[in-house]
Amino acid sequence: MAQIKLDGVSKVFDKTTVIPPLDLEIGKGEFVVFVGPSGSGKSTLLRLIAGLEQTSGGRISIKDSDVTATPCGDRGLAMVFQSYALYPHMTVRQNMAFPLEMAGEPKASIERRIEETAAVLDLTRFLERRPAQLSGGQRQRVAIGRAIVRNPTAFLFDEPLSNLDAALRGSMRLEIMKLHQQLGATMIYVTHDQVEAMTMADRIVVLNHGRIEQVGTPQELYERPANLFVAEFIGAPKMNRIEGQAAAVLGGAVIGIRPEHLKISDTQGSWRGTVELTENLGAESHVHVLCEGVGALVVRMAGAPSVKVGDAIWLSPADGHIHKFDQGGMALR
Repeated sequence: MAQIKLDGVSKVFDKTTVIPPLDLEIGKGEFVVFVGPSGSGKSTLLRLIAGLEQTSGGRISIKDSDVTATPCGDRGLAMVFQSYALYPHMTVRQNMAFPLEMAGEPKASIERRIEETAAVLDLTRFLERRPAQLSGGQRQRVAIGRAIVRNPTAFLFDEPLSNLDAALRGSMRLEIMKLHQQLGATMIYVTHDQVEAMTMADRIVVLNHGRIEQVGTPQELYERPANLFVAEFIGAPKMNRIEGQAAAVLGGAVIGIRPEHLKISDTQGSWRGTVELTENLGAESHVHVLCEGVGALVVRMAGAPSVKVGDAIWLSPADGHIHKFDQGGMALR
């Protein structure tokens, strides 16, 4: 049974269709990530679910109840934004208590829920501090804690890690994943970062100009992209794209090959090329090759690069790892 269901939901701003009619079901306890480039409609879709924006058409259901016209505060959802939105004059305890006090919860219940939530988020020793006395990661945990104490039907995260540095983003990503496992709650998470999407999601919803291009597990999207947009958006470095005669020989208008599925040889292969650049990342390397009649390709290899700039080499695709697309960019199965 779907925890959250969208039937023909659409959004129009000033005669411009931002979200064409779409259908989506999110199951109870699922961690679903909305991902796509800037302007893809992922935050707008989240705001429609939250009730921060009104739909132009369609129906939104939460636990089988139609909430399309229900005000934001009555939908039983909790939202965590990119900005922490904490009250600077209040302590952590007061910030977490505020939504419960506004809802008229008994004081004893409020204190119990704050203590339990603080223990889960490792915030107990910070309860009497104000936001200015906390790090960015701690403030984000307080914002998440303020959502948890409300015991919502689902959590909605709108790019919550965008303001953090790379190292802190990694650790906070792990904390949110652990939190999902502990609470077993339904979570919808918006990001433009496909690495976050791949590492966190049970299922990913790939959006492009408000349209759902594909929904599936991270592995499904990586191994069986429905079209070129998904194929090139999911994966880093992105999938190599080959067109023209080289693609036609392999049975497609366009051919896609993941960087790890290209093999390097000194003596023979499918395409002859010259190494233009190597990137040594420690555990792996990315080798950029300009191939005759094909164009620029990227090869991912384990460890340090085995070739150097200027080397003449051959590249070949690994058997069973060629993605074929038609002229419209749709995958050929």
